Amino acid sequence: MQIQAAKVIVTSPGRNFVTLKIETDQGVHGIGDATLNGRELSVVSYLEDHVNPALIGKDPRRIEDIWQYLYRGAYWRRGPVTMRAIAAVDVALWDIKAKMAGMPLYQLRGGRSRDKVMVYGHANGSDIGETVEAVGEYIDLGYKAIRAQTGVPGIKDAYGVGRGKLHYEPADAELPSVTGWDTRKALDYVPKLFEKLRNTYGYDHHLLHDGHHRYTPQEAANLGKMLEPFQLFWLEDCTAAENQEAFKLVRQHTVTPLAVGEIFTTIWDCKDLIQNQLIDYIRATIVGAGGLTHLRRIADLAALYQVRTGCHGATDLSPVTMGTALHFDTWVPNFGIQEYMRHTEATDEVFPHDYSFADGYLHCGETPGHGVDIDEDLAAKYPYKPAYLPVARLEDGSMWNW
Repeated sequence: MQIQAAKVIVTSPGRNFVTLKIETDQGVHGIGDATLNGRELSVVSYLEDHVNPALIGKDPRRIEDIWQYLYRGAYWRRGPVTMRAIAAVDVALWDIKAKMAGMPLYQLRGGRSRDKVMVYGHANGSDIGETVEAVGEYIDLGYKAIRAQTGVPGIKDAYGVGRGKLHYEPADAELPSVTGWDTRKALDYVPKLFEKLRNTYGYDHHLLHDGHHRYTPQEAANLGKMLEPFQLFWLEDCTAAENQEAFKLVRQHTVTPLAVGEIFTTIWDCKDLIQNQLIDYIRATIVGAGGLTHLRRIADLAALYQVRTGCHGATDLSPVTMGTALHFDTWVPNFGIQEYMRHTEATDEVFPHDYSFADGYLHCGETPGHGVDIDEDLAAKYPYKPAYLPVARLEDGSMWNW
């Protein structure tokens, strides 16, 4: 059995997606997601110019060897472009192998560890009142866990306040737009949001919050301490993820659970955080961290230290990644939670899939493979559109983390 063709499909049914399709000489194909939000075409070039030609003629069943070939065989390793390209290949190959076996993908990983996957949605509002109302709407939809973000008075377009409710997409312009940030104002306002949420809805639902790398270690520790009475499921990305030492200071001053990792690309990015038990949830995801093959290694390391998974699942990850993540979540023994931002109807039509939502949980399907495909004719009707994530600046004009 050999790989006979590999092609990249770029489509924009509401937002840009990069999909790799690998075809074999036995008529079995698999697809993988290679989307890098705001930098999509860089991965297209990496695949078309460097990876795809090297795949032709290889045995698609040798998934581990091909992963090592693409990772260790390249002197310039890691990084978001390289690892997304590797992830797309890896997921497509697992899709092929599961189809050949006639099994849903989770069966090849070792079978079920659970019957369903708890997910959280995103409740956003321009102020506390709107966010409280949005949380209530998610509760009415059956969600057990909700991430709550609010606009902050005096901050221009504060992070997390999206356009629309279920289909939040921050990439909004052909060149980056400018948002604002003021830590002092956020530290004053965010705890009031969670006080209001608990007073309104009680403690029956999990609440989460994303700091989006905006706080210094001391500020993050302060925020975590102030949020302790409201028993958050986690505080995500409380400080810049690159500075692993910073989490020691945060950990010393708060027992609010900490989650990080959506921008991580390899096990080396999170090794010290996990081994030193500085986090409670690792958010590395299949498309960002080199596919199923590598994410399993991260999860296995995390399990040794009672750290659970909480895979990133924003709309910049296509249904291919979501479907594959659900098979991973269904198997992984140290599962925590899965982020679930719903795609638009147009996206769901381009990427037909067999996973489903009910009562706060997602369920992966039983179709052989990862259960997601792409309608190429329909995809062609949605050409690529340049769309960048915003940047953030302080009131004095200084650049800040977005």
